[in-house]
Formats: sequence, structure tokens, C-alpha cells
Amino acid sequence: MLEVRNLYVGYYRDLNILQDLTLAARPRQITAILGANGVGKSTALKAIYGFLRPNGGEVLLDGENIVRVPTHRRILKGLAYIPQQPGIFRDMSVEENLELGGWTYRSDRRLVRRRIEQNYERFPILRDKRRQATGELSGGQQRMVEIGRTLMSEPRVLLVDEPTAGLSKMLAEEVYRMLIDLRDRDNLTILLVDQEIRQALRIADFVYVLELGRNKFEGPPSEFDDLEKAFWIG
Repeated sequence: MLEVRNLYVGYYRDLNILQDLTLAARPRQITAILGANGVGKSTALKAIYGFLRPNGGEVLLDGENIVRVPTHRRILKGLAYIPQQPGIFRDMSVEENLELGGWTYRSDRRLVRRRIEQNYERFPILRDKRRQATGELSGGQQRMVEIGRTLMSEPRVLLVDEPTAGLSKMLAEEVYRMLIDLRDRDNLTILLVDQEIRQALRIADFVYVLELGRNKFEGPPSEFDDLEKAFWIG
């Protein structure tokens, strides 16, 4: 469904952070990209989503090279992105945040309403808090709102960058359960960047490890028994 082939990406044309990166996000699976800080994991997601123009290589969605497709067109093609830094509107209610996720379809109020209700079915606690300011929610609930708002466009492929950064262990577990549910219940294809190596290996179906912007390892989690040692985890 989503492939990256021989990708070169940098913030300056003559300095590539990603060098010949190749990976694939398999349909209805969680694919994790792991690696030390600064190896280009988040840069890869930004390039796939269209925030950065690659200096070389291809980004294929359903076989179509979308490197020159604007970001808003990629959304319409079924691609969505959840950044590491929360992007919620804290002073707006839960439901207002969700409505903003359906802005593209704002002329069809019934469609927007139906998708909001679908999010309340996914995350029942949000229905109870729909009139509450989003900034008053817990960190895990704010992530629910952000994910729900992203799902308003009904994506098929979800790019997720460090979903539990800054969250407590309990709230992080809640977010990982959400990702598993999105894979299993909503049949979403998820490409996940994560620093929490143990957790990523627990929920992922396939794993890529980057080193200095290049592929270092790849395979199912079962093949990474010694990966924690490679990352100096005690």
C-alpha cells in the first residue's frame, strides 16, 4: 500500500539526512521505524506526508509516485499524519476539534456528523466529554481527540510520530492500545516512529531500524531478540 524507494531527504539540498532509504508499510499492519535520535525517523514521515520534498527517490501510494502531490491531495488519497507535538486546540471543545478534522467535508453536515459519531464509538469517553475544553483532558484523552480528528478524513494509511512522547507509562499504554485497535478494528495501515523500543516491538508486525539515515535491520519483531542490547537498553 505504501512504499518508499531509494529516498534521499535533507533540509538542505546538498546534505541528506536520509540516504537511500527503502521501506514498506504493509496493509492492515503496524510497521515500526526505530533508531537512535537524529537518524532521520521523523524526517522520513515528513517526507512521506509531503512536508519535505525529497532530493531523490520515490514515495508510492497504491503504486502511484506521490512525491510531487501536494499534502492536501495526499490526505484525499487516504494518507494521514499525527505529529509528535500535540496539535489540538486546547480552548475548543472535544467536538469542535473533531469538526475541524472534517473541514474538507464541511458542506455535507450529515457526513461530518456520522464521522463524529464513529469517533465516539471508537472512544466512548470522548462522547461524555464532548462539550469539555480539550485542554482540560488527560494526556491520553488529548491523544484520543487528536487521533479522532485525524480519522475524520477516513484515512487508509496513518503516519504516527512518537505517539507517547511526554506521557506517563499508564497513559502510554492507553495510546498503544488505541493503535492496536485501529489496526485490528478499523483495518488501518500504520507506519509508526517510536523511541520506546520495547513497546514498539510488542505491537509492531514488522520493524525497520535506521542508522545514520540508512536501513540497518529489518524484519518481524521475533527476529530482534538482541535489538535492545544494540540500543544499550538495560
